[in-house]
Amino acid sequence: MNQDTQNIYRTTPARTGKMMAIMLGICIVGGAIFFGMWDYWTSQPAPVVGMMSETIEHDVKAAFSGVHIPITLSFIESSDFRTLAFNALPGEEGHNPTINANVGDEINFSLINNGKSFHSFGVTKADEGFAGIIPGSEVASASNPLKPGEGGESKFIPGEEGTYYYICTVPGHREQGMVGEIIVGPAKSISPSAPAAPTGVKHDFSVDFVESSDFRTLAFNALPGEEGHNPEFRVNSGDEVTFSSVNKGKSFHSFGIVSNPEDFNSILWNSAIASASNPLKPGQDGSVTFTAGAPGTYYYICTVPGHALQGMQGSFIVE
Repeated sequence: MNQDTQNIYRTTPARTGKMMAIMLGICIVGGAIFFGMWDYWTSQPAPVVGMMSETIEHDVKAAFSGVHIPITLSFIESSDFRTLAFNALPGEEGHNPTINANVGDEINFSLINNGKSFHSFGVTKADEGFAGIIPGSEVASASNPLKPGEGGESKFIPGEEGTYYYICTVPGHREQGMVGEIIVGPAKSISPSAPAAPTGVKHDFSVDFVESSDFRTLAFNALPGEEGHNPEFRVNSGDEVTFSSVNKGKSFHSFGIVSNPEDFNSILWNSAIASASNPLKPGQDGSVTFTAGAPGTYYYICTVPGHALQGMQGSFIVE
């Protein structure tokens, strides 16, 4: 009779106990790591959630009114992380402050993450959820949030009357309390082109058109990083202003004061030097004199289409 000579491997109860102890230890350590990073896991949404939270442009654009509204917000949390808020917890002074603005005002946000979790920011018209964030208002994102101690800046120009909301765009954080209202009223009726009472004060400014060697960067007086680049000018309403300019580049340029740097047709106060259809050729110069109108923030630009976007723009502030 043939006997089965196959080897049979056995282990001892002590060895089995040791293996189970090792496996249990691995589970305990892994669990400690997982729950120790709970804020991280809840703050980093799955890719599909991140896609859902991307910005959706649904707000109409409005001309800038010249009004800047600086707003400082900090992300904060309760000690048990169940309540989230901006600036102060519920019941405390400064909790989720309501922001009042008018159509066309520029709200300048400055954000700091003073909590221990991960946060991001944006403005939306949706009265719930975290989608529909208006482009330009974002600070970080749900898929790339601000870590504790980090900060950022953004701006928002409301295009319509009504209620907007500033929120933490990390899924669930709005529901836990990180939401505040922006109440937007009608645009204030200002007439920047209206003549102002003369003050008798005169200003003489000089801005020359310059270009980088590859023609990709355009500027006034000096290129970015150089002294004198796109200087800011300040005058009072009613002051007499004279701008003189020389085309020191190799392209064609023209000049004007505008209310919107993206609209080269919004020239104010007959402030044009040459024009897009009849520009200054290389080496040519020109000047213009006008009276500054209503107070506000305006812009001097090259009015040749596209040149302001390439860098030929600066601030002209009327006080």
